[in-house]
Amino acid sequence: MITLLCLTISFAQSQTTIKNPILTGFYPDPSIVKVGPDYYIVNSTFSYFPGLPIMHSKDLKNWKQIGNVIDRPSQLDFMGERMTRGLFAPAISYYKGTFYVTCTDIDHDGNFVVTAKNPAGPWSNPVKIPQVRGIDPSIYFDEETDKAYIIYNSDAPDRKPLYSGHRTIRMYEFDYQNLKVVGEEKQLVNGGVDLSKKPVWIEGPHILKRNGWYYLYAAEGGTSVNHSEVVLRSKSVWGPYIPFEGNPILTQRELPADRPYPITSAGHAQFVEGPDGKMYSIFLAVRPYEGDYYNTGRETFIAPVTWKDDWPMIEHGEKAIPYSYKTGIKEIKHKGGLPQSGNFQYTITFDKGLDYSWLFMRTVDSSAFKTSKATGLTLKLKPETISELGNPAFVGRRQQHLNSTAETQLSFTPGSDKEKAGLVIFQDERHYYFIAQSKNEGKDVIQLYKSQPKGKSTDLITEVPLTTNTGKVFFRITSAGADYGFYYSTDAKNWQLLKDKVDGKFLSTKEAGSFIGCVFGLYATSTGESSVNSASFRFFKYSGNDPMLK
Repeated sequence: MITLLCLTISFAQSQTTIKNPILTGFYPDPSIVKVGPDYYIVNSTFSYFPGLPIMHSKDLKNWKQIGNVIDRPSQLDFMGERMTRGLFAPAISYYKGTFYVTCTDIDHDGNFVVTAKNPAGPWSNPVKIPQVRGIDPSIYFDEETDKAYIIYNSDAPDRKPLYSGHRTIRMYEFDYQNLKVVGEEKQLVNGGVDLSKKPVWIEGPHILKRNGWYYLYAAEGGTSVNHSEVVLRSKSVWGPYIPFEGNPILTQRELPADRPYPITSAGHAQFVEGPDGKMYSIFLAVRPYEGDYYNTGRETFIAPVTWKDDWPMIEHGEKAIPYSYKTGIKEIKHKGGLPQSGNFQYTITFDKGLDYSWLFMRTVDSSAFKTSKATGLTLKLKPETISELGNPAFVGRRQQHLNSTAETQLSFTPGSDKEKAGLVIFQDERHYYFIAQSKNEGKDVIQLYKSQPKGKSTDLITEVPLTTNTGKVFFRITSAGADYGFYYSTDAKNWQLLKDKVDGKFLSTKEAGSFIGCVFGLYATSTGESSVNSASFRFFKYSGNDPMLK
């Protein structure tokens, strides 16, 4: 059972306020498609499984996950990969009754395409496109000519970059019925808008046709504080593409760093027509708590697109992207599902299994867990640890707020000091904290571990005896920007502080050097040894309360 306790706000009948981010937490590299009255978003998941969540909405405000594109281990294999590798920058499109998702498996399979008749799935097995060498492929369908094109980021001309980050945008015609390229590859953009200024990482390209113009728009500057979106146009799909003099059409990089509640790193955009007939853009951005430090990952935002002289503009950078927009869109709420925007709280009790939004590491081992109304989620202890590149007994959910609280109830009898179970806040294999129940010299203890940033082991931060044997322990992790707190209880009423003001910058994307956001995980391990033991988690409770989202 999933119990939702989310904020409800009433709006005037003629207006709907859409809050940013529309998908809070680790939902990077968004791509969107409109099919009739329905909207679908897909996001990157890197080496988490299942991969590439499909979100559905009818009003661009209320989103519900309806499935995952990669939901069968037979589709792709991420074993042995770091969590920040795997699947990069999917793009979703629709044509003549079929949905298409293109994506890059960065280390193994390269670029591929999958298809489905229903966006909730099932999706086909990936079809590799080896001729498309690079990243971030997307398909453009030209309805007037009944032709398709696949556009992507690739190497510098002749693979001889003039500077670090020198890339190109290239395109093939694409046989959408047989899922293969046609003819020769053509380079459309060299470097970016202005090669003389040494632009870096032109990527995430899309094509849009409007008023006889083909618009090629893409990210530029790298997916950090210099991120932006730029646009070029042509009368032919093959170019030549002329850049807009007012570029970039989206960025926040010139704004004062000390502005309140900053939104930074905006880019990787895609346009879509809203239910009100106006055009909107979804894009990634981040909410740092200090400088370029953030733990919630890259999130999905929305903003209106305005047109002048047949050129689009989102936000040039003179103004800060707001946290809400008033629109003329009629609000249409989903039945069920978890909240995705604003401040909210929920409790999951596992009596109906695991929904689409739970994350495993690299694959799913269905034999290693079970759910029931009586005991909740039971994980079999596995020898693998979250410091390694396998499939540990771990199930996680995104940290979606700077100020958050995660709680669980654990029933567990450790058999040795190698057996541990509890709650983890996880950035990657080398950046996490783990509050656990275990044993030390035969006595039950509560422990707090910190991963080693350059190794596969952990450091014990603190340990206290577990003196009350009630058969259950409650764990709580709190975040307040860069500060994390770790608590335990034996009755869920009297909480004991294990350690507070723990360094959260250690969990930041900046310090980890990764692309993913933090995840709260239910985790059990026998630390390299075989075990027949198991640990049961009765519920998972989450709440988030950020001042900028009120």
